[in-house]
Amino acid sequence: MAKECSSTTCKKEDCSGCEHKNGGGIPKEQLNNFSEVGRVIGVVSGKGGVGKSFVTASLANMMVKKGYRVGILDADITGPSIPKMYGIKGTAVADDNGIYPMLTENDIKVMSINLLLPTEETPVIWRGPVIANMVKQFWTDVIWGEIDYLFVDMPPGTGDVPLTAFQSLPVDGVVIVTSPQDLVQMIVKKAYNMADMMHVPVLGMVENYSYVKCPDCGKELKVFGESHIEDIAKELNVPLLGKMPIDVAYAEKADSGKFHEIDNDYIAKASEVMPKLLKTEE
Repeated sequence: MAKECSSTTCKKEDCSGCEHKNGGGIPKEQLNNFSEVGRVIGVVSGKGGVGKSFVTASLANMMVKKGYRVGILDADITGPSIPKMYGIKGTAVADDNGIYPMLTENDIKVMSINLLLPTEETPVIWRGPVIANMVKQFWTDVIWGEIDYLFVDMPPGTGDVPLTAFQSLPVDGVVIVTSPQDLVQMIVKKAYNMADMMHVPVLGMVENYSYVKCPDCGKELKVFGESHIEDIAKELNVPLLGKMPIDVAYAEKADSGKFHEIDNDYIAKASEVMPKLLKTEE
């Protein structure tokens, strides 16, 4: 019989048998009655602008190509980019049962605030609690149907909205996205420590902007300095899922709404980690 947490500040070791072990004892929001989600994977970053949405979409493409049923919950309410990357336009349909996600060209179900606004350029000028509540509604009110993986494009940082996402959604694991800049070690550890405090395992790390290849000689140019991601991954005992260069071809696909055509081989190692989560737990 699962034991109950008595406080939101319970220790990690106290929650091994707790039915609310992810999120420090806070009961999760109820999934829409017309949905069945296998695993929820959060994609997080300690700061913005490191390519978190790019990695989210790459993981989704990777798993749908392997035959899994996949969805993307765009929880980055003030900076949504997933619909644009896949060329999804229009407004999501809703009825008395809930809101229906829209489909990408490669059959990934997507829900984003941009699919509920008048135009994709309409700004979201909301306070934190309203934004956090919208993240919850993307879980409770959206009819996801049957999917194996729901990738959540988390808001950057460790503030109110990411905290709400961790506490409200049954996140099974996170992937941390970072870049090879001076303060990267501190920023990665902030994201790692937040996941640890919420009792959510870190499945791996991805480094973006690792280098750019010279189009003439093929030499790798370290635009943002030397990478230390291997050392950080070793220190935290977290798998390094890949290092992504600045790839103009990928950027052009995202800008033109054709990200469904992308096979991001730079993080192919992630395809070994994700299927393990679907195995029946003891």
